[in-house]
Amino acid sequence: MRLSIVLVSPARAENIGAAARAMKTMGFHELRIVDSVAHLEPATRWVAHGSTDIIDGITCYPTLAEALHDVDFTVATTARSRARFHYYATPQELLPMLEEKAQWMGHAALVFGREDSGLTNEELALADVLTGVPMVADYPSLNLGQAVMVYCYQLSSLLQTANPTTTEGDENQLIALRARVTALLARLDVAGDVKMADWLQQRIGLLTHRDTAMLHRLLHDIEKNMPE
Repeated sequence: MRLSIVLVSPARAENIGAAARAMKTMGFHELRIVDSVAHLEPATRWVAHGSTDIIDGITCYPTLAEALHDVDFTVATTARSRARFHYYATPQELLPMLEEKAQWMGHAALVFGREDSGLTNEELALADVLTGVPMVADYPSLNLGQAVMVYCYQLSSLLQTANPTTTEGDENQLIALRARVTALLARLDVAGDVKMADWLQQRIGLLTHRDTAMLHRLLHDIEKNMPE
């Protein structure tokens, strides 16, 4: 499975260099940066010793949505508890989840937020699954380079997973399912139930290939039997 690392608005060149070095050490190569030019500072290459090929290959985007334009499955990291969002996977739990997704998807992204404030709720909502590193400190904190290393180490076995022979329909099943659920809630006139809508959208990212296909069948039957 192809895995892109996405850094949103990184402020310090040293952190970008450390992230690139962690990626190279674990065998990952594709780095995307959102809304930042800090990687152009000399300190990036000083810290990224031996991994300047990753720095040279950085692609930049103005927004996270644009950085995810060709991604089939998105995992976003967050270190803070949010009222609307929950941790769905530790790094260890993330591995089997992505191994399953690798059987029917070709491209995943792992998103890291700003050093001081992480990702916004709007950015977290773009993810299929959220993840966080459990820590015992009263004030838990990993710097950006450390966080990237934790995840790249844990997910390095994904590089051994053969690229799937999927169709575009397979890769877009989750996207299509989200759209169908949103449309169905609107038809049922319950789209205003934010708690239920958020719960549904968050749980969809945890579905396996078979679960996704079965839910599409169920929604098809519901839509077919609903009055116009």
